[in-house]
Amino acid sequence: MELKQYQIVLVNLDPTIGSEMKKTRPCVIISPNEMNKYLQTIVIAPVTSNSIPYPTRVEIKHNKTKGWVVLDQIRTIDRKRVVKCFDSLTEKEIVKIKTTIQEIFVD
Repeated sequence: MELKQYQIVLVNLDPTIGSEMKKTRPCVIISPNEMNKYLQTIVIAPVTSNSIPYPTRVEIKHNKTKGWVVLDQIRTIDRKRVVKCFDSLTEKEIVKIKTTIQEIFVD
């Protein structure tokens, strides 16, 4: 299956340890397409439906439901963890994700 940057995918995140996000949940692929095409791993950020406003969380709308992309829980997973593929983020959501990642990780 072809996985694209900023696509929403259903991912089985278990097993986890401690405070890592658990369960099978929607996640946003944040690794670039060049990586997604050639590597067995992808970089994702999980999505939660329960969140308080926080600088590392970006609000999105998926399946007519409000959610938050949790950029403080970015992780690399094997593509075998992907259960199902959904649509992609909107341009506005992508811009907000990029801006937030830059604010978090780049001086």
